[in-house]
Amino acid sequence: MTRRRPIRALAAALALGTTLAVVTGCSDEGDPVSFDTPKSDTSAQRQAVQHHKPKPGAPVPETVFPTGPKADFRTANTVEDGTKIGVTELRGEKSGFTGKVWVWAPKQYFDPKYAESGFPVLIALPGGLGYPTNYWMGTDLKLQSSIARWSEEGKSLPFIVVMPVLNPDDKAYYDGSDIPGRPRMGTWLTEDVPDFVRANFRTFKSRDGWAFMGSSSGGFVGLKSVLQKPDKFKAVIASGPDLVPDSPLWKGHEKERQANNPERLAKALGAKPDTGPNQVYLAFQMGTKETWMAPRLNAFIKTYTKGPVKSRLQIIPGGTHNAKSYVRGMDMGSIAWISRHLQAPIPSS
Repeated sequence: MTRRRPIRALAAALALGTTLAVVTGCSDEGDPVSFDTPKSDTSAQRQAVQHHKPKPGAPVPETVFPTGPKADFRTANTVEDGTKIGVTELRGEKSGFTGKVWVWAPKQYFDPKYAESGFPVLIALPGGLGYPTNYWMGTDLKLQSSIARWSEEGKSLPFIVVMPVLNPDDKAYYDGSDIPGRPRMGTWLTEDVPDFVRANFRTFKSRDGWAFMGSSSGGFVGLKSVLQKPDKFKAVIASGPDLVPDSPLWKGHEKERQANNPERLAKALGAKPDTGPNQVYLAFQMGTKETWMAPRLNAFIKTYTKGPVKSRLQIIPGGTHNAKSYVRGMDMGSIAWISRHLQAPIPSS
């Protein structure tokens, strides 16, 4: 089965809420917004780590302080707790593609006790065409407010959430990949977007601070990216994901298509030693009403998640191919599971 029917169903289910979020906006929509915090220094960072050392034998997480250049962020939305979702335009130096990126930082990021620490990053990808907006930037789906609440409840790490456009236009699916002769979306999403985050936010150098989350076509891209670059990303929440690259733009490029196939990528990674550097964590989600998906997703998990490729499947009672269902599934266990395998910020007091 191709992705076309489920993606259109997801897009239709989200259209009203997303449109309202974009149109309604907030009172300061378009105003400048800053994610700056007081500058840090290396000695203070060392002191923070000394006060909160990792478990014996574990490496000390290295914080990467913003490198610049600083992006021009504008307010796109305001979350219930008063934190802002900002938007900017990113021209990728490695891909050459220019597109919008929305970002949100949790309250903890601005807390002085975390001023010397990096924060984990969650790159959130939408389903459908994912252009010209990323529907996770709207407050109607409550992704950011949920992460804020879950982090206070101890269910989730306080992630920086990054929401790039998924495709370069609204005419075709690019599978989040570098399809020959097309905009290099794979490079933009896995190289340029992380570089942009490091330029503007305190992050962790290790892959332990980097994960994806995505629905439908976005779930495919997150899944594929983690399996393709396990040295850069450690985990993904893949909700109702497509499992094979099926863009019509691959025609004539079968070798490159297979290089972006999660089945082949998982098989190759699963054959490697089950050691820390090889381990990735795939949190799959699907609703009980996604009956068309169950056989294929269950078969993928059984066949390809072995050795260092770890997986968990969250079944969402009454859930459909819908982003709101997937946020509910995250609350039921997916966000807690990936959080256990990623790096938490380190308080200094």
